[in-house]
Amino acid sequence: MNVLFFIIFTLFLIVLQTIVLPSFPWFAQCFDLLIIDILFLSLISSHYSIAAAIILIGFIMDSISGVPFCYHIFSYLWIYIIVIIVKQLLFKQSMIFIFIISIVSVIIQQVLLLFSIFVQQGHTAILVFDFRLLIRQVFWGFVFIPPSIWLVNIFWQNWIFVTKLLKKQMAQKYKG
Repeated sequence: MNVLFFIIFTLFLIVLQTIVLPSFPWFAQCFDLLIIDILFLSLISSHYSIAAAIILIGFIMDSISGVPFCYHIFSYLWIYIIVIIVKQLLFKQSMIFIFIISIVSVIIQQVLLLFSIFVQQGHTAILVFDFRLLIRQVFWGFVFIPPSIWLVNIFWQNWIFVTKLLKKQMAQKYKG
């Protein structure tokens, strides 16, 4: 049932990022909302199946976005790896850790984008890179990612409670 929650949540974020937010001028160049999903998955589990799920999410985003292929896969995997390594050193529920990893996650994506532009177009393209966009995305990531992770955790805990309650009711109903 937890898998169903994350499938629904991931699809919600994909639709929100690709269809809903681009129609609003303030959110047209928003940070990648799936960072919230990747960070939350990284924080709650370090099992290798999460890495496979992250690769699948990255593949879906690479398929529907206009960025170079494997951009999302690599950025999501780097975020996952960094969170797994750092959470071994720090307490994973620390708010400072969440703020720092939020900023680092957005920066990782921007650095990979800058690198892909450099590889495709050379060093002159770096000079025209929109660094104001990078700063805006880091700022909005710093502002929105930690509360979003907190909110997703609340929804997830409620999901777990409701599914346990439904399982219990079903067991009592079909018990005899």
